[in-house]
Amino acid sequence: MESRQGSSAAAAATTVMLTSGASERVTALFSVKAIRSYVAHLCAFLLVVLWPFRFRKRSTVLSVIAGGEKGREERSLEGYRKGVRVPASALPLRVAVSAVLDQEVAVRRALAKKRVVQDEDEVTRREYTLFTTSRGDTLFTQTWTPVGSTIRGLVVLLHGLNEHCGRYSNFAKKLNENGFKVFGMDWIGHGGSDGLHAYVHSLDDVVSDLESYLEKVKAQNPGLPCFCFGHSTGGAIILKTMLDPKVEAGISGVVLTSPAVGVQPVHPIYTIMAPILAFLLPRYQIGAANNPGMPVSRDPEALLAKYSDPLVYTDSVTDPGGSLKLFKEASSTEKTIKLLEGHVHDFLFEPEPDREAITREIIEWLTRRVER
Repeated sequence: MESRQGSSAAAAATTVMLTSGASERVTALFSVKAIRSYVAHLCAFLLVVLWPFRFRKRSTVLSVIAGGEKGREERSLEGYRKGVRVPASALPLRVAVSAVLDQEVAVRRALAKKRVVQDEDEVTRREYTLFTTSRGDTLFTQTWTPVGSTIRGLVVLLHGLNEHCGRYSNFAKKLNENGFKVFGMDWIGHGGSDGLHAYVHSLDDVVSDLESYLEKVKAQNPGLPCFCFGHSTGGAIILKTMLDPKVEAGISGVVLTSPAVGVQPVHPIYTIMAPILAFLLPRYQIGAANNPGMPVSRDPEALLAKYSDPLVYTDSVTDPGGSLKLFKEASSTEKTIKLLEGHVHDFLFEPEPDREAITREIIEWLTRRVER
């Protein structure tokens, strides 16, 4: 394990970053497998581009009919001239898709609620709430509150891409044992929150949601120091949120594990194809992303638990080089970075005794800042 110390992330008062070398992989860009992948993506792109020209669908005109016979004709004609043309089958299809999405969200939310309700613990009171965003979306949030002990600090937890905050329940309970109340928020499209599973229209939406959630948490718990914990892409979102001086001023410190900064695509072809596919098929989820073989933990049980969890969709690994660059360029007066050699992406799900050691180091870091 290699340790380096110094001052905080791009905008937070104090920050600790833990990162690994899990993504330093060499890819054979011109192997047969890679070429086949390029060809498959190219064929898919051509199919998407050329398919609309294969045939033309009938359209219907939306118009307003009102008044007498003469008015009906005039308004109908006006509707024809100015009306919006849509495919005849578009509206029923859209309603059907919306119904399926709503049902899928309901299933995920019911499962998330069930896990909270069934989690009985003598030292922790675990509860869930539904939080409405400024866009009108409903997010699933939960809290872990210490029972029978004084709360001396708050920790707002933000999970990584395609997982959910409930995965960090054991970590939250460890924080409870040390006097920290924990708040978790499932992103849009994640866990028990609204949206297509694993789809986020823009990470700026998550940044906005986190800002609102932090404001709510601090308003309900005045006078207590508030910290943020973020894993992977959750760490990157916290960093961007801290760029707002008003938000940063209310946060006592930030803890990041494997923050998703400076992440590069596995194949150069994705740099070219991604913007095109994002424009044409923004919600299409490619199979390469949903890869249960990603080495995010060295603990077989932790891997099995993660990839058999219906509330988890995919995962990826991050580049420690990005964390180092962030650490060196951060303007904070207090920051700490620790490179954990031999570890992989999900630090809090590594085998024991490493998991306990990492958890203890995070708690000690938080405790020192509360006791000042």
